[in-house]
Formats: sequence, structure tokens, C-alpha cells
Amino acid sequence: MKHDDPGTGERRRYGHGLVLGKFYPPHAGHHHLVRTALARCDRLTVLVCAASVESVPLEERVAWMREVHPEALVVGAVDDHPVDLRDPDVWEAHMRVFRAAVPERVDAVFTSEPYGEELGRRFGADSVLVDPDRARFPVSGTAVRADPAGCWDFLEAPVRAALTRRIVVLGAESTGTTTMALALADHYRRRGGVWARTRYVPEYGREYSELKLAELRAERPGATWSDVAFRSSDFPVIAQRQAELEEEAARDGSPVLICDTDAFATTIWHERYMATTSADTGEIAARGRQHLWLLTDHRGVDFEDDGLRDGEHLRPWMTARFLTQLAHSGRRTVVLTGPHEERLATAVAAVDALLAEGPGLTDPLPERR
Repeated sequence: MKHDDPGTGERRRYGHGLVLGKFYPPHAGHHHLVRTALARCDRLTVLVCAASVESVPLEERVAWMREVHPEALVVGAVDDHPVDLRDPDVWEAHMRVFRAAVPERVDAVFTSEPYGEELGRRFGADSVLVDPDRARFPVSGTAVRADPAGCWDFLEAPVRAALTRRIVVLGAESTGTTTMALALADHYRRRGGVWARTRYVPEYGREYSELKLAELRAERPGATWSDVAFRSSDFPVIAQRQAELEEEAARDGSPVLICDTDAFATTIWHERYMATTSADTGEIAARGRQHLWLLTDHRGVDFEDDGLRDGEHLRPWMTARFLTQLAHSGRRTVVLTGPHEERLATAVAAVDALLAEGPGLTDPLPERR
């Protein structure tokens, strides 16, 4: 039986409801569907179905939906069968996947699609159609994949974090990394709209260094930066907190995030201070989701000692080491040279080129209706 439920119609209550979809990626329309079903059911299962050709892993989509809808049971299934709503054999192939993932009785299926009635019939359940015209939330997964920025306000925090293009500004001491990161963030904020929410992530290593110096001075008044000693164990702490700050900002910002250093840069600083590599710091860097690294060249930038720097003589080695390791690890890198205005123009061009490429999400399996 089919029940249209635009939100003001009949309110029959069900024991066990089902919402299924690709959620590739999930958006406000999906969440409205799930919340409508939750309000109408004693229990709700959300089934996330992913095809192998799709570039967002099933596990990640399941995690997104679980975070946004902790009241629902969210399960996942790989479904590589073709999508042909006119073919009963194809329908039955899909149903085998659905029934294996949701073996218990379903009393109602909630959809926003015309196939909802047939899906309900095959489950032996009522079909409840919710906002089929997308009047309340004019968005679709296709639109999000094509233009995330244009759909930004329809996305929840974990999806925004996954789709945000993350830009890292890094370099040796006193090469203008913070100045560049702040200028770049300001440039995108000035675009207005969702871009006005562009976030800047400061360098946590500096805060950590200031704390170490303050702690030392509490014990030894008059101590200077040269008296501070780092241990290898300090660097994973710095890298982990840097990654956490980045993730927090990505969940709450615009489609682009500007980071003053990252966990990868922390691996190079470990080499600088410890004269060796750090496996723990490297593991944190390997989990990063950054997209572009902007390396500030030391040449043409006067060295300024702010009380937390080691010396100008180290800058050429640091610049070279950054460049070598960025290339070795295959990170997309642009070197910023010249005066500040030239560097900023180069940085903006590189970020705009990255944004123009889109999120790089593959198309789902084609549908025949």
C-alpha cells in the first residue's frame, strides 16, 4: 500500500521502518527522509548501498549516517547489480542484497522516489513517499557530486569535512608561512556566500613551543628558546593535535580550508630536531586528507627572530628537505617565490585550479527507469 506523506497528511505509526539509498553523498533531503521515518516508527533501519565503482567507500558513508542519525540502526551492503527498474530479475537481484542486510520484517519503506511503491510491495510493507518533488530540500546526490560548493548548506559536518579541499602552507622558519596562510584565507572569505566561512588553522607546534618555554621559565627564570629541549615523543603529540584542529575546522568551514602547516611538516621538524625520522609522526601524516601544499621559499624573505626560532642558517636545508620529501611522497606542491603579492597570486591560482577540478567523485552505476 502506498502512503503519500508530505509532512502534514496521515500519520500512521509503524513498528519497523526502512530507508535505503546510496547516500553518495548524504544531503539534507536524505536526512529529512530519515527523520520523517524516525518520527513514524518504533525502530528504523537505514540501509546504505554502495557500488564498487563509486569513490566514497561504503564504510565512510555508513559512518556519516551513524553520526547524523544515532537513533537509527545504520547498516551497509555492496550492491553491484545494474539498476533497471523495468527488469523483474534485476529487481530480485537487488532484493536479495536488501534482505540479506535487513533480514527482519519491514512494516514500511520510506522513499522520495517513484520506485518506492514497488519496493514496499516486494518487502510486503507499506510505501511512504516523502517530499518526492524535492520541494523542501531542492538538492540531489548528483548535484552535490557536480558542485559541492553550490550545495554546501545542504551538507552535514562529516560530509563537509570529506569534501573540503585542504590547503597546507608550509616552509622553513621566517619564510612567511603564517602571513601567506592568513592572506589566502582572507582572499576566499572575500568571495562571500559559503566562502565567507573559510577557516584558517594555526600552527599548533608554535603554541606547543610557547608552552614548553613557559614551563621551563617557571623552573628557571631567564631561560631562553635555546634552553628548550625537545623529545621524539613531543612530535606525535604536535602532529595529532594539528590533525584534530584541521578536522574540526573542515567540519565547520567553507569548501576550502587553509592550514598553517600539517602533520607532514611535523615529520620534517622531527628530522630537524632529532636527526632521524619518526614512525609515529609519519603514521599520523599518512592519514591526512590534504590536497595541495604551498611551500614558501626562504629566498627573498628577511629572517626575523621572534624568540622561538633557531637561526637563518637552517632555512636552506629546511626548504630543500621539504621540497625533496614533498616530491618523494607524491604530494601536489607549488613553490611560492618572489614578493608577497606574487606569492599570493601564485597561491590563489593553484587553489583555484584545484577547486575547478571538482571533488573527483566517480559516477554511480547508470539507471534505467
